[in-house]
Amino acid sequence: MPSRWRLLGLLAVAAVVSLAESLVLVPIGFRQAEGMIGQASAVWPYDSYHDMRWLLVYHNSWWVFGLGLVGAIVVRGALSALLVGLSWPAGRPRPLRRTLLLRNLGLAALTAAIVAPFAALAVAASVVSLSWVLFASLIPMVILAPFLQRMAVGVSWWRGLPTAELFGWSSLSFVVITAAGGLVWSAPEEWTPVVAVAVGVVNGLLWNRTVRAAVLPSHVRLRRLPVVPIVVVLVLVIPLVGQALTQRHSETSSFSPPIFNRPLPQRVPSAVILLAGHNSAYDGRPAADPNVERYSYNGLDSGGRPLPYRSTATHRSLESSAQLLAAQVEAVHRRTGRPIALVGESEGAMVARTYLRNPPKSPVTALVMLSPLVRTGRAYYPPPTADSGYGVATGWLLRVMYTLAGVGSASDDHPDEPFIRSLLQDAPFYRFQTMCPIPGVRVIAFLPTVTAAESTPGPFTKIPVVEVPSLHVELLGRQMVHDEVIDFLAGANVGHVRSEYGLLQRVGAAWQAPLLTVNANPVWRSKAPPGAAFSSARICRTPR
Repeated sequence: MPSRWRLLGLLAVAAVVSLAESLVLVPIGFRQAEGMIGQASAVWPYDSYHDMRWLLVYHNSWWVFGLGLVGAIVVRGALSALLVGLSWPAGRPRPLRRTLLLRNLGLAALTAAIVAPFAALAVAASVVSLSWVLFASLIPMVILAPFLQRMAVGVSWWRGLPTAELFGWSSLSFVVITAAGGLVWSAPEEWTPVVAVAVGVVNGLLWNRTVRAAVLPSHVRLRRLPVVPIVVVLVLVIPLVGQALTQRHSETSSFSPPIFNRPLPQRVPSAVILLAGHNSAYDGRPAADPNVERYSYNGLDSGGRPLPYRSTATHRSLESSAQLLAAQVEAVHRRTGRPIALVGESEGAMVARTYLRNPPKSPVTALVMLSPLVRTGRAYYPPPTADSGYGVATGWLLRVMYTLAGVGSASDDHPDEPFIRSLLQDAPFYRFQTMCPIPGVRVIAFLPTVTAAESTPGPFTKIPVVEVPSLHVELLGRQMVHDEVIDFLAGANVGHVRSEYGLLQRVGAAWQAPLLTVNANPVWRSKAPPGAAFSSARICRTPR
């Protein structure tokens, strides 16, 4: 076939693959997953990363997972063989079709195995809405891509460094996928198929240039060294090390913001209970102001004072923590005679929101949520005792990863701790109600900019928010945030958004795992608010 016709065929195949996915997602209104369309025909390994995220979210038994995995490997291997064959540079002997097919089937199987842990982390990021989990799933993919892109074209792919040209085309592929995800969200939904075709054509060109760079390397450095296996092993360690480094286990107070260490201004009429986040600790030290008190994940002593707690106490379920908070709210209200304001960070914000889910004549009049977990519970995996359920294989993959990360450490963090299982079991509430008004309570959320990468674009809040350039934790330690919290507690209306927040949401849209609709999961079905399966109109609606 003349090279011009092969190029046209290549562009057509890549465009049709992306178009086909858009024609499935658009009619059912699955807007949240449309950002992934650009990866459907992307250069490997991003194509396998796309497939594994879908499979890890939408399988509900081991049989479905096994059949889905085999099907994904066969389809992806055959498609890659076709794209590689059409991309092969003229003037160089092309392998037989059978050789290309077998090589790409093997490549698809190996890539699926390598990519699976990172895809599982992307699903975990959908459960807990933490940006570092998403970054830990994505950064290894970016590193691996140029090293794996010689696999389909030669027998010596595992030796030597990729060329600068391969690094360049691989980086451009990442940029194209990211931009495509943002473009899908920026354009009206009826234009999504058009965007899909355009992105598919660009992917076809990237296949052409990437295969050419792999087949015609200008100079391979370290030609005898098995670089690729070394890089794969090192990259597989990244999420494990990252997980271990983020498992902070302090046994003294690890949450001491200015509001705890300074007298409360007289213009604040309420007593304040401070709720620290996951893996925090408390040594029992009282606040500088008697009207300020730390929440204890261990409850109160006989005198009604908060008990010290170790970091592992924060692993309890949100329902259990909310019950302890209810007792502490009543104790502080009796002691001070003041209305109560709750100021919670991360998990602490979720404890406070759980307590205020159905408050029976609560004395709480204000809630400040710092770095709340926005739209958590977008995926699911069953408890280890279950042998079926959505995400059953994903759960075991995460358990193995957490076990490996915990080797040699005293960490008790694991994907089935009661706190995580609370988010999984009651996902409809936390996904749709966390950022909603509460009758009789003034509510505000302070969101770090990394929150933009933790969920897809679109409506997610009906309460005032303050968006702050920051990482996830320790917002309250910043003077600007402290001042705005005090102003809010004193009765001022506070709230402002940053122009870059929406842009960052669009930039991250391509790398989210697809959400599991609440209607599909029997565990959630009875708790689902009214509305179409994938509609953002469900936000702040209560179940029937």
